[in-house]
Amino acid sequence: MPHARSFLWRHRGAMLRLGAWSLMESAQTFLVGFGLARALDQGFQAGRPTVGLAWLAVAAASVLLAGPALRGVFGQLSGLVEPLRDGLVRRAVDQALRRAVADPARAAGAERTAVSRLTQQTEIARDSFAGLVLTVRSFLFTAVGALAGMLTLAPELLLVVLPPMLLGLVLFLLTLAPMAAAQRRFLDADEAFTDRAGALRGQLRDVVACGTAGTAVAGAGALVDEARESTRSLARWTAVRTLALGVAGQLPVVLLLVATPWLRDQGVTTGALMGALAYLVQSLLPALQTMMAAVGAAGSRLVVVLDRFVSVDAGGADEGDPRGVETDDGGSCAAAVQGAAPAVWCRGLRVSYGAGTRPLVERFGVRVEAGERIAIVGPSGIGKSTLAHVLSGLHTPDEGVVRLGGRPVAGPSPRELARMRVLLPQRAYVFAGSVRENLAQLEPGAGDDLIARAVAALDLGSLVDRLGGMDAAVDPAALSAGERQALCLGRAYVSPAPLLILDESTCHLDPAAEAHAEEALARRPNTTLIVIAHRLSSALRADRVLVLDGAGTAFGTHESLLRDSPLYRDLAGHWKVSP
Repeated sequence: MPHARSFLWRHRGAMLRLGAWSLMESAQTFLVGFGLARALDQGFQAGRPTVGLAWLAVAAASVLLAGPALRGVFGQLSGLVEPLRDGLVRRAVDQALRRAVADPARAAGAERTAVSRLTQQTEIARDSFAGLVLTVRSFLFTAVGALAGMLTLAPELLLVVLPPMLLGLVLFLLTLAPMAAAQRRFLDADEAFTDRAGALRGQLRDVVACGTAGTAVAGAGALVDEARESTRSLARWTAVRTLALGVAGQLPVVLLLVATPWLRDQGVTTGALMGALAYLVQSLLPALQTMMAAVGAAGSRLVVVLDRFVSVDAGGADEGDPRGVETDDGGSCAAAVQGAAPAVWCRGLRVSYGAGTRPLVERFGVRVEAGERIAIVGPSGIGKSTLAHVLSGLHTPDEGVVRLGGRPVAGPSPRELARMRVLLPQRAYVFAGSVRENLAQLEPGAGDDLIARAVAALDLGSLVDRLGGMDAAVDPAALSAGERQALCLGRAYVSPAPLLILDESTCHLDPAAEAHAEEALARRPNTTLIVIAHRLSSALRADRVLVLDGAGTAFGTHESLLRDSPLYRDLAGHWKVSP
């Protein structure tokens, strides 16, 4: 609303000129009904047909005013509509440039959004705004002419006509806000469902492997339910709007006919009654119905489109961009711009295998700073791998929010997620390609220097030589489980993702090789490492350790957990005595 007032105030000159031309429309409306009334009262009913014909000629001639009036109106309309379009184009370009500079990784997405806004959305706003200005202006100045005419003919006419019109208008105005809210909820649910369906399409193998198909279906079903409820709400308010159209558009004519005997008793002439009927049927009610239909349709589209432009500027980010988006604790992810955002941030997580099952974690929150090394420990089957899938965006929690580097994991495409984090499962995946292709799978454009650094850092040289060099073909079936894990660790090193999550992905390596791999990955520049530990040594090497204990958790250093967590003490003792 402040943006609308500011825009209209800046272009008040165009609005005044538009109003001046529209006064001709008021005059034309006034003369049609007034001429008809005078033709009957002073002409034909008084036995003076010449006078009657003269007044009809005046009414007919007034119609000629519509041509110049419309020409002037359309000439001034461009003074309002084109500045709106130009402003939206400038804003779309500015937003796209700012997003691309702030986050080059999302430059392609920003470009696609900018193209949509530069073409489709700006044209929707332009056409909708033009239609609204024309119809609202037409109704207002038609109403001025018609009501002035009825007041001149007989003030009693207004007592019959105005109340149902005002009642219909009030009912109509009351539907605007809830219908806009319902439409916005429907669009949000529809977009969320589309994003969710796209994400699931790229993660079907993981969903099936994790046994979370039921949870995925439930999550999508909730979005469908939200869309259905918002559609029902729209239908209910549409019924109210239809009632408002009937009250404002039909009831005045009915009441005028019903009140004719009373009006005659008050001295209202036949000509005045016919003039009032002409005002209603030919001018006022058609303009009112057109205006209400335009505001209901074009107005809703305009509000939704402009809200997308304005909300981006207000929040400093586009939809789906976490910068400037409020978090659950009232803070802001603007830290991603002002300083280093945490590598992992989550709050209020509730994770379960399905409705009615016991949650693996509940009201869970954690903050992992960039560059930290974290170990996750807990009894077998407690949900460590599921939590890793939640943190990496492969499993949607029942409740709560997860952000990686300040960005939500819900929303980005699988390709974008792959540049945010790498999750290495226990069962390493190696495909039938060259050694180089396997190592560069997550960064196809990786140069020889980067691949060579990965090979050197992880001591993969002997394995690469045994396989026949970088360009040698890999036969996955001929590799041992440890060799497959070693190649996948090299793949993680080459990837651009700053967050690496190892889900027991070194379990087939001996302790020394495991320790070396963890150290190499932790020393990789700008890397945060999360290890689901199956040995005490991984926990000892970590900066902090997260202990999963049913729905409860403990988080701290190795020393503090030995003091404060009975489960961790038990696990540490078990690891020490295990062979």
